[in-house]
Amino acid sequence: MSRFEIMGISDVKAGLSSGEFSAKELTDAAFSHIAHCDPKVHAFLELTEDKAYEKAAEVDAAIAEGRFDQMGVLAGVPIAFKDNLNLLGTRTTCASRMLENYVSPYTATCVQRALDAGSIPLGKLNMDEFAFGSTTESSAFGPTRNPWNLECVPGGSSGGSAAAVAAGMAVVALGSDTGGSIRQPGSFTGTVAVKPSYGVVSRYGVVAFGSSLDQVGPFARSVRDAALVLNAISGRDRLDVTSQNITTDFTANLDEGVSGMKVGVVPAFMEAQGLDPLVKERIEDAVRELENLGAEIVEVELPNAQAAMSAYYVLGPCEAYSNLARFDSVRYGYCDPGHRDLGSQYEASRATGFGPEARRRIMLGSYLLSAGVYDKYYYPAQQVRTLITQDYRRAYEKVDVIVAPVAPKTAFKLGELSDPTSMYLTDMFTISVNIAGTGGMSFPLPLTRNEGMPVGIQIISPQFKDENMLRVAAALETVYPVVGTAPDFVGRAGE
Repeated sequence: MSRFEIMGISDVKAGLSSGEFSAKELTDAAFSHIAHCDPKVHAFLELTEDKAYEKAAEVDAAIAEGRFDQMGVLAGVPIAFKDNLNLLGTRTTCASRMLENYVSPYTATCVQRALDAGSIPLGKLNMDEFAFGSTTESSAFGPTRNPWNLECVPGGSSGGSAAAVAAGMAVVALGSDTGGSIRQPGSFTGTVAVKPSYGVVSRYGVVAFGSSLDQVGPFARSVRDAALVLNAISGRDRLDVTSQNITTDFTANLDEGVSGMKVGVVPAFMEAQGLDPLVKERIEDAVRELENLGAEIVEVELPNAQAAMSAYYVLGPCEAYSNLARFDSVRYGYCDPGHRDLGSQYEASRATGFGPEARRRIMLGSYLLSAGVYDKYYYPAQQVRTLITQDYRRAYEKVDVIVAPVAPKTAFKLGELSDPTSMYLTDMFTISVNIAGTGGMSFPLPLTRNEGMPVGIQIISPQFKDENMLRVAAALETVYPVVGTAPDFVGRAGE
């Protein structure tokens, strides 16, 4: 078998079709690589071996019967899921003690669609607790490490998803993005990471952080692989009223190039305080390459984008406070023992079950929604949201996509950002995309000079025109081939 840890979807399907290996052998290789690598990385919280081998047997049977081409776009592809995505019979903990023993009674629509497309489920992936964070350090079960440098964070909150792909432990993975939680770890780990427009992928079965901001998307080793996953999981879902009837083939225009496209650059982003010169250098190089490929570079303004951070940290905690109210120690979730009255049980259970960052956001949301404060902060934040959305719409009258940094710096050391405000600022370039509901993705550029760490360029597309950003990313891929797997995790299985 070719090295599992560097395979893409086309490699998997070609090997299965030709008989080079069976789905069972592929699954064996996946779990072997996980067993060797995950003790170092800690991307997985649970392995779903029974489900994986059951699906592998289905794939092998389909191959034997000549039905492999009918199984779906992800037939035989090993996949893993962020642990806020429900999968029947697995623990969906959201990396929190509050849900440590919660077993999913149903499967999220996005997960089910990935399974219906033939993918092989490997397990559930680590994350920041309830998706509150940018480092995957707030997980109640320990941090995930960056495969490119085990002393560094993989980003967050979908750090486990990014690390699983970057370490070669899964061909593709699903994460969720509320303010940059797919794109930022994608940038930190050198993976292709896509947050589709709000409504492209159903949120049914996704444990909510900010219901008006959350969106599920893929991590992959190539743009085409990410597009194929989107084809599998997107579309209208009667169980989610925010989902849209998407019929786009996200692979259709990947080979068209960028000649004739207008690519927007926001000067305020490129001159932002705190942007590392090494990151800025890579972004500017990529912009020049797009121009060389035939794109027209146009400066655009997003005058209210600087207020996005302020609006997000009003809207996000308010929605989080509301969504976390259901964990009351009575219906489900952690229950602190030894309390005779409901009030003290409720208080102690939530104080113990939730970690520091979750408690911080609950308290902030409670305050922001309280009488006398609601009108002062929440309403203005919604007004800012409208202004930011209008800014993007005006910009897209001039350009087809906008490019920008993903994060102001490359992956930092574990424990380096102990101040919550500093951590929040790592999402300074990504938050406005969620507020406006547009599509955004991170595409990996060459490693930074001196540091040798991954860095991504953010490509932002108009709402429901996500094929635009994928097309631009595919053009960049002809200049900057995606490495996909961290070098230290290539060829290590079975050592």
